[in-house]
Order: sequence, then structure tokens, then C-alpha cells
Amino acid sequence: MAIKRSSTKKNTKKKTPRKTWRTSIKKWSIRLIIGFFGLTITWVILLTFINPPLTYLQLKRAFERKAVGKEWKIDKKWLSYEDISGNLKRAAIAGEDAYFLTHSGFDTKAIQKAMERNQAGKPLRGGSTISQQVAKNVFLWPERSWLRKGLEAYFTVLIEAFWSKKRILEVYLNVIEMGQGVYGAEAAAHYYFHKSAKSLTRKEAALIIAILPSPQKWDAKRPSAYINRRANSIVRYMNHYSIPE
Repeated sequence: MAIKRSSTKKNTKKKTPRKTWRTSIKKWSIRLIIGFFGLTITWVILLTFINPPLTYLQLKRAFERKAVGKEWKIDKKWLSYEDISGNLKRAAIAGEDAYFLTHSGFDTKAIQKAMERNQAGKPLRGGSTISQQVAKNVFLWPERSWLRKGLEAYFTVLIEAFWSKKRILEVYLNVIEMGQGVYGAEAAAHYYFHKSAKSLTRKEAALIIAILPSPQKWDAKRPSAYINRRANSIVRYMNHYSIPE
């Protein structure tokens, strides 16, 4: 009786080093992408309830001061949204972002005007909304680059998705640079007017917002003619804008 031998050869093809390398890169790329989205989304959600302790800009400015022999200074004090003067909230919207309550993070008209102005060779002027400024100040760094602008847009989308307009404005008015080593409404109110941001007048609030394009250069307590004109313009338009409730 003949016995058939079953010769089953295992089809074990060894992966080439190139395929192994490509597979490994692909796996790690997917992990990094998932990790990036998971980390950034978690970060944004956490800051819905937790106030940002420090920002990159605050630390950068403090080190710059030390480098030129000045004192280390990060003057800030968090003030809840309800305690911030309504005058300052309206001044911020009137002076910085007229469509804050209606846009989804980006003011397309302002961006287009800024691009046209810049292309025409006129002085550079940004078209950033309050939401974009929060994204830059809280999560990123101040230097301009395409990478930072791309990340700024990404974080702007996230905070508009997960934060209320009230929270966005609250964070903005507490972290924004408002003077040399001065950050946020409460520190600025004490620095310029020796009072709390709870009791700022319309003109005082407008003066603080008027210096925001260049708070290292301009002074709300000793305003130039230009800053005075800008503040007066903000005061005139303040009543035209509602604030988040």
C-alpha cells in the first residue's frame, strides 16, 4: 500500500527591509496624527473649565526683560467674566472684532481687506478675530510663520467648537498683553488707572483696547493724539454692540 506524502510547503515570504520600513513609518505616522488630535482636543476641552496659568508670550516677554537688565515681570490676575466691566467687553468687540458674536472664528471680510492692504504695499495690518488672538496667545507662539498661522486656524476652529463666546471673551480679556509685563484686564486697570477692571469707565476701557495693536509701545495712561482719537472712536461705537451673556 503506497503512502502519499503530503508535502505542504509553507509560503513564508520574508518582508523586504523596504516594506518593513514603510509599514513602520505608516504605523507611527498614524499614531502621531491620532495623538496630535487627541492631545490638542483634550487640551482645548480642559481649558473650558481651567484658566490658563501661563502663556508662551508671557514667559518670552519676561525673559526678554531680564536679557536687557529689567526686572522679571508677569503682572496678571484672573478676573471672572461677570466681574469684568461691561464697558471693557463692549470696547473689546467695538475695537477689535465687530462681528465677534456672529462669525465662527474668522472674519473673511477683514482678512480680505488685510490682504488687499498688504499687497498694495501699505502698512501691515492683521485681520485676526478675538478667537484667533486667543488661539495664538493661549496655545501658540507670537512669531509669524505659515506653520503658526495653520495651527492658529486649527485651534480657532477647536475653541469655537468647544467654548462659548462668553468663555472666549473671558480668556481674551485675561491673557492678552496690555502693557510692558502687564497681562489681562485686572492688571491693566490697576497699572494704568489704579482701580479694578470691575469699575472701568467707557473712556478708560476704550483707552486700554486702543493700545492693543502695540501694547509695548503705547500707554493708556499717557495716550498719544492717535490713541486718543482711536479711543474716542471706540467709545462712539460701543453702544452698537452686544456682549455675550
